[in-house]
Amino acid sequence: MNDFKITTRDDAAASIPRVLRVSAALSWRLVVILGALYVVGLVIGQIYVVVIPVAIALLLSALLAPIVSWLTRRGVPRALATAMVLIGGLAVVGGVLTFVINAFIEGFPDLQRQVVASLNQLKNSLAQGPLQINEEQIGHYLNQAQEWLAANQAALTSGALSTAGTFGNFLTGLVLALFTLIYFLHDGRGVWLFVTKLAPKHVRHRVDVAGCKGFASLVGFVRATALVAVVDALGIGTGLMILGVPLAIPLAALVFLGGFVPIVGAVASGAVAVLVALVTKGWVVALIVVGIVLAVQQIEGNVLQPLILGRAVQIHALGVVLAISIGMVISGIVGALLAVPMVAVLNSAIRSLVEEEPEQPAEPAEKAEAEPPPSDETPDEKPDPAPQNSEV
Repeated sequence: MNDFKITTRDDAAASIPRVLRVSAALSWRLVVILGALYVVGLVIGQIYVVVIPVAIALLLSALLAPIVSWLTRRGVPRALATAMVLIGGLAVVGGVLTFVINAFIEGFPDLQRQVVASLNQLKNSLAQGPLQINEEQIGHYLNQAQEWLAANQAALTSGALSTAGTFGNFLTGLVLALFTLIYFLHDGRGVWLFVTKLAPKHVRHRVDVAGCKGFASLVGFVRATALVAVVDALGIGTGLMILGVPLAIPLAALVFLGGFVPIVGAVASGAVAVLVALVTKGWVVALIVVGIVLAVQQIEGNVLQPLILGRAVQIHALGVVLAISIGMVISGIVGALLAVPMVAVLNSAIRSLVEEEPEQPAEPAEKAEAEPPPSDETPDEKPDPAPQNSEV
C-alpha cells in the first residue's frame, strides 16, 4: 500500500492546469456575486415603495445640499438653511407647475380646434384620395371602437382602480421622499457616518472617502443634467414658439423633464413635440420641428455633454445606453431615470476603493528620523516644558 500513497506532487489540485483552476475560482465567485445581486434585487422589488422615494430624495439632495452648505458657511444655522432651501425649492417647482398647467389650459381650446380641423382635412383626404374611404366607412370604424370599449369596460375599470392604487402609492412615496430629503439636507453627513459603521473598523475611512467621492460625482451629474435640460428646453421651446405650434411652453417643460433621462427622454419629448406640430400645423411644420429637435440634440450630444457632463461623470456613452436600457427593463421610466446616477456613483466609489491608498505613515517616519539630531544637541532643555505646564 505504501507504493500507492498519494504524495504532494501527485495531489489532484496540483495536477489540474492553472487556467482551469483560475477559471473555476472566478466562476464560483461570480456565481456568489450574481446570487447576492439577485437576492438584493428581490428585496428591493418588495420594498420599492420605500427605495424609489429615498433614491429621488438623494438626487434632490445632490442638487440642493450645496446651497445649504453655502448658506451654512455664511453663518446661517443649519436648520434655518435647510428650511429656506426646501421652501424655496418647493415654491419654484410649484410655480413652474402652475405656470405650465395654466398655459396648457389656456392653449387647449386652440389645440382642440386645430385637431378637429386636421381630422376633417384627413377625412376629406381619405374620401378623395386613392383609398376612397367615405364617411359611412369611417362611422362604421368608430362604432366598432365604441363596441370594443363597451366589451372591455371591466378590464378598463380594473385598470383604473389599479391606477388609483398607484396614485395612492405615489402620494405615500412623495411624503416619504420629502421627509427623507429634509434629513439628508439637515444631517446628511451624520446619516452617512452611521451607515459607514456597518463596515469593518479598519476600512471605514476608505468607505467614507469612496462615499464622498460618489456623492460628489452625483452632484456633478445632477448639475450638468439640469443645465443640459435647460438648454434643450430653451432651444426647442423657442423654435416651437417661432413656428406658432400650440402649447409651446408646456412642450418645452416636457423637454426639460425629459432631459433628466439621458438619450431616451430627449427622443421621447422631441417626438411628442413633432406629433403635436404634425396634427396642428401639417407635415411641413412638423419636418421643420424635426430639424430643430435634431439640431438641438446634436448640439447637446456633441458639445454640451462632452464639455459639461463628461467632466462631471466619466462614463462611456455605451455604458450610459446600457444602463438606461437595463433600468427601463427592470423598473420602467423610474429605472431609466435612476440608472445613470447610480452607475455614476458606483463608478466613482469603486474607483476610489480599488485605487492604492498612499502610504502616509512614511512621511512622519522620515520627519522623525530628521528631528532627533537637534533634540540630542539640547538635552538640557527638556525640563523647561514642565514649569510651563504647571503654570498653566
